Amino acid sequence: MSQKPFKFKQFTINQDRCAMKIGTDGVLLGAWTSLEHSPETILDIGAGTGIIALMLAQRSEAFQIDALEIEENAYEQAVENFEASDWGDRLFCYHAGFDEFVEEMQDEEKYDLIISNPPFHSEDYKSGNDHRDKARFADALPLTELIEGASLLLSENGNFDIIIPYSEEEKAVQIAKNFGLFPRKITRIKGTEDTPVKRSLISFHSGKTETEIDELIIEISRHNYTEKYKALVKDFYLKL
Repeated sequence: MSQKPFKFKQFTINQDRCAMKIGTDGVLLGAWTSLEHSPETILDIGAGTGIIALMLAQRSEAFQIDALEIEENAYEQAVENFEASDWGDRLFCYHAGFDEFVEEMQDEEKYDLIISNPPFHSEDYKSGNDHRDKARFADALPLTELIEGASLLLSENGNFDIIIPYSEEEKAVQIAKNFGLFPRKITRIKGTEDTPVKRSLISFHSGKTETEIDELIIEISRHNYTEKYKALVKDFYLKL
């Protein structure tokens, strides 16, 4: 997997020290999440390289964009990428576990938007690379712990947005309901028209509402992207 910096239109991501490199999931989430409620405070849980926080800094006027990363190398890389960007004064990364962060901040800080590309089991086995496994496997941050923590840190009218495997969608919706969060919008992601749904983008909100459900297909054929996908990510990728 590439160690080279990844250049976007308005910022560059160094990723040589980060176990999880730039991938479609993070970019999809950072581009898809709604900013219609004009969030002033944003939290990115499990920042990795810092890609999602940087995308939201480009897209929004939020004065405070916090990120949280437990793995030391990834934390240092995110800080480096934040400082090298045009928005370093609005970006801050905490080096901490989510449980301790929630315990410390729940009575002090509320966020208008909480966003996460959380770890999940993409395979039934682990890679043997401890850093990569911590970044990508669900036992590092169980879905219930993530959703409960987000519910405690969310402002009254805030959104909590995640991207997860489609197989986890129903489970996530049920867990969220237990903590007073309900799906405002769900977008299901397919690689091509003929492939199964692979991911679910879900935006949770504290108020019960009719769930808007749609679908996004990424490619027509290899490297031939759909117009809907290109419209979503065109402000970021150099070649779109």
